[in-house]
Amino acid sequence: MMRVIEIEDHVLKPSERAIPVPTEGEALIRVVAAGINRPDVMQRQGLYPPPPGASDIPGLEVAGTIVALGTAVTSLQMGDKVCALVAGGAYSEYCLASAALCLPIPKGLSFIEAAALPETFFTVWSNVFDRGGLLANETLLVHGGSSGIGTTAIQLAKAFAAKVIITAGSEAKCKFCLALGADAAINYKEQDFVEETNRLTGGKGADVILDMIGGDYFPRNLRCMAIDARLVQIALQRGVKAEINLLTIMLRRLTVTGSTLRGRDNAFKAGIADRLYKNVWPLLATGKIKPVIHSIFRLEHAALAHDLMESSEHIGKIILQV
Repeated sequence: MMRVIEIEDHVLKPSERAIPVPTEGEALIRVVAAGINRPDVMQRQGLYPPPPGASDIPGLEVAGTIVALGTAVTSLQMGDKVCALVAGGAYSEYCLASAALCLPIPKGLSFIEAAALPETFFTVWSNVFDRGGLLANETLLVHGGSSGIGTTAIQLAKAFAAKVIITAGSEAKCKFCLALGADAAINYKEQDFVEETNRLTGGKGADVILDMIGGDYFPRNLRCMAIDARLVQIALQRGVKAEINLLTIMLRRLTVTGSTLRGRDNAFKAGIADRLYKNVWPLLATGKIKPVIHSIFRLEHAALAHDLMESSEHIGKIILQV
């Protein structure tokens, strides 16, 4: 048996379950640490159910040691130290993962740090670079710059020679993001991000916007986008509906796109894993970029970790230590 955290009536509660057995193409990981993400909170609230076939135990990223392998797995060995993107099941002592989505822990990183990588780095690479097509010398605007996604986006964009503007809700968060490498930080509680982005870019606007807010941010984003810019929507904290001026999109040749990652198949995610291993893992191994860890909670205190996530008082990642 293994300890797990289950969702019961929208509340996280410790429980026990049988240790799962890997099937073809899977690996069983003895979990040392798991990352907390907003989709976990949404799942607890009943707003984001796991995809068909995924564990109902919350948690999308883990780090630990391989203790069992399913048939046809040749890329891993028993005892390998890995981090993995999973569609569920991370809040537990043991977690199944597709072998194709297990990546070696970069040299010099702890299990705690490695647990902060999969969900955020997969998400940022897929949306900022694959979907958003960010290029060197272009300007990326990141809403929620102090979040796990935001701190990852800042570092990756700067590592590939882009300029970064972020929005955040306090001076402390803005200062942290600037110290992390952002070129400019906008306190959205005191400044209009549309006016500031246009001012900072000399009236040109941002080339790529990574938005986790949605709602009334959508039409405002359009007003600070450069010609041929791309808006990538990855979350909807302020709602799913917005009124927009379609003429703005036509005249400025804007691309509006978005994605969710959890429900995509393993082949799609494996492609992201390959690109991360090639382009980003060397940067992690040399220390050029590093995950930002805010707090670490014991597994049985997962509810407190969710409270912190919902407070938005954190900077960077929140981790469960198993």
